[in-house]
Amino acid sequence: VQLQASGGGSVQAGGSLTLSCAASGDYKAIGWFRQAPGKEREAVSCIRSGGNNTYYTDSVKGRFTISRDNAKNTVYLQMSSLKPEDTAVYYCAANSVVTYCGGMNHWGKGTLVTVSS
Repeated sequence: VQLQASGGGSVQAGGSLTLSCAASGDYKAIGWFRQAPGKEREAVSCIRSGGNNTYYTDSVKGRFTISRDNAKNTVYLQMSSLKPEDTAVYYCAANSVVTYCGGMNHWGKGTLVTVSS
């Protein structure tokens, strides 16, 4: 599975951005992770194939929405009410082995999101 993320950029606090991840190949779960400067990478959101089972980390619940377009094999992360603490490099990742939002075995290149106050 190859993953191509796009959509990062700079935005002011309170603004919105939508990240896209175009996938080639089949996966059982796909999601977004982020890594802020000086911090460990964390899972942001994930969606499992075959259903609408989604996961969001607490800090983004109510602000971020993950969705997918099966026809385009693309997953989106709509981010709204962005905060400076959302600043990070965002990575798209997929699990092609099990329907589990962890142990991702495919990673795309990151896209930088910068939120200014």
